[in-house]
Amino acid sequence: MANEENLIRYKKGQSGNPKGRPKGSKNRSSVARKWLALEQNKNNPITDVEEILSQEDLMTLALIKKAREGDATSYQKLLDSAYGAPVQQIEQTNIEQPLFPDVKEDDGNQ
Repeated sequence: MANEENLIRYKKGQSGNPKGRPKGSKNRSSVARKWLALEQNKNNPITDVEEILSQEDLMTLALIKKAREGDATSYQKLLDSAYGAPVQQIEQTNIEQPLFPDVKEDDGNQ
């Protein structure tokens, strides 16, 4: 049973976690997108020509290079990224069968 003294009623509009994440702070996906978009002059690993590339471009090009060298996992990841991963469907049927089909029931007439 809950201790009534520990149950706090909050006023409407009052947060239950007033010291929570500060307003304006960025979540992990915002920070990741920021750094993936960072551009710099780098050699394209496929053409070996210096270009302005984002970190995301560099990682994708590195994955393409690995796939071209025969890495099947890299190739699969590229296909999934470009065209979407195939939907995996699982078919399930429920057939009721006896747990012990070879055991005969004892009718008690022995």
